[in-house]
Amino acid sequence: MATEGLAGALATVLGGKGLLVQSCDSEPAGKPLFPVRLRKNVCYVVLAVFLNEQDEVLMIQEAKRECRGTWYLPAGRMEPGETIVEAMQREVKEEAGLLCEPVTLLSVEERGASWIRFVFLARPTGGVLKTSKDADSESLQAGWYPRVSLPTPLRAHDVLHLVELGAKFCQQAMHPLILPQELPCSVVCQRLVTTFTTVQSVWVLVGTVGTPHLPITACGFTPMEQRGGIKVAILRLLQECLTLHSLAVETKGLLGLQHLGRDHVDGVCLNVLVSVAFRNPGIQDEPPKIRGENYFWWKVLEEDLQKLLLYRLQESSVIPLSR
Repeated sequence: MATEGLAGALATVLGGKGLLVQSCDSEPAGKPLFPVRLRKNVCYVVLAVFLNEQDEVLMIQEAKRECRGTWYLPAGRMEPGETIVEAMQREVKEEAGLLCEPVTLLSVEERGASWIRFVFLARPTGGVLKTSKDADSESLQAGWYPRVSLPTPLRAHDVLHLVELGAKFCQQAMHPLILPQELPCSVVCQRLVTTFTTVQSVWVLVGTVGTPHLPITACGFTPMEQRGGIKVAILRLLQECLTLHSLAVETKGLLGLQHLGRDHVDGVCLNVLVSVAFRNPGIQDEPPKIRGENYFWWKVLEEDLQKLLLYRLQESSVIPLSR
């Protein structure tokens, strides 16, 4: 990929879109990569935050035996063959009775590659709100409740942070509207936009094996990688080409993600913004030295692209990626 191709790929990823995953630059040691499968080695969960003009939140009352009677946001596990958005819409219809459309991804949470939750801000488009007369195995009922006075008992208090995240986004968007892109991927992996900045310049790490590209690191399923989360895969790739003990590495968040779900293709590729800086900056006009020949630092010269990248970095204009 020539410089023009790299600029186009970077603009695509910064715009929340996706790119085909051809191969991975870094893979876990030991066992070869194998395609992931829902219900076999990965679990994806969807959750939706709804806020109306009266600052009320859509809540559902749980029917499951272990949490019956408690309240939560509409949520549930994805089923094989679904896209991420389809799974969210199904769960909302089953638990709250409403048809809906996603506004944006609000957050992505992970416990390693085997468990990922996709949190949406969504809006209703139709349907009939589920009442206690409609109680079934999915939920007992649904209702709109003031954001400052949610019903109790809650199934878990993690919803409080997610509701506030949704309210904050409604008041002032922290990042562009971003939705999952429907592109195939067979593994759980991360495409890295790894940056190094000085006062006047910004560089991006590029992989050289094959056509120059934004590097991709595959997430592993070993106990160590599950405990450390998907950040382990980021550090693994950077360790392969940089001397990390002298550097500060920060995972800023997500620029977007891609998943297909159909035809037994259950992998996910997360587009992740990462910054690299010297622990003792001093006067550093060049990025850290690269080890080996599989990567290089590309200096972004296109002014609009440089401004957009710096804005996303400085304003943390990304989807939160958390454990």
